[in-house]
Amino acid sequence: MTATAILVAAGAGERLGTGRPKALVELGGEPLLVHAARAFSAAESIDHLVVVLPGGMDPAPVSVLLDSSGWPDAELCEGGPTRQSSVSAGLSACPRDSRVIAVHDAARPLVSPRLIDRTVASLTAGWDAVAPGLVVADTLKLVDSTRQAVLRTVDRRGVWAVQTPQVFGRVTLDRVHARIAPSADAATDDLSLVERAGGRVRLIEGERSNVKITFPTDLAFAERLLAGDRS
Repeated sequence: MTATAILVAAGAGERLGTGRPKALVELGGEPLLVHAARAFSAAESIDHLVVVLPGGMDPAPVSVLLDSSGWPDAELCEGGPTRQSSVSAGLSACPRDSRVIAVHDAARPLVSPRLIDRTVASLTAGWDAVAPGLVVADTLKLVDSTRQAVLRTVDRRGVWAVQTPQVFGRVTLDRVHARIAPSADAATDDLSLVERAGGRVRLIEGERSNVKITFPTDLAFAERLLAGDRS
């Protein structure tokens, strides 16, 4: 089946403090976006790429970067004010013959082609969505955000931290995005939308190296991973 990857690269990256869109922050001398795009180019399961950019960004320099990453024909579109609206914009730009959609955060630059292919292959009959994740090992506390007071310890049994790419049948993702109301509570990922619609969601084992870049310390950690053994 034809599969398209949507790289969500519309984040401002304010918490990184670099003064530039997060996807263009450099890791090992290359933008995060380039690392992620190259991984999807190397994945055997992905046929097309759509990149969602921040509003108002000139797409021409990004097209040059994507060309050098193995995607001369990548589709670029402008994102919205929320992650949901950005994914919706990317979905509208996907080729109509795409039966499978993989949504990935460009802020996860060290995703491996093997993990991409394994996740796509895990979208089998009976499942509406699949994503990689890791079992939570830390003790979890529910905290009053105002006073930073611990309210209780959260049972971590069965709790996973979810990664991307998140993979969906095109029909499923179209349906759940069409149901989003402007006043709806924001979902932090697309799996949540499928869950709300009563769909069946599956998690498979992710990779420790598939880190998300949010803070400067994350970028420093990714630099160390890139310089060493990522297996």
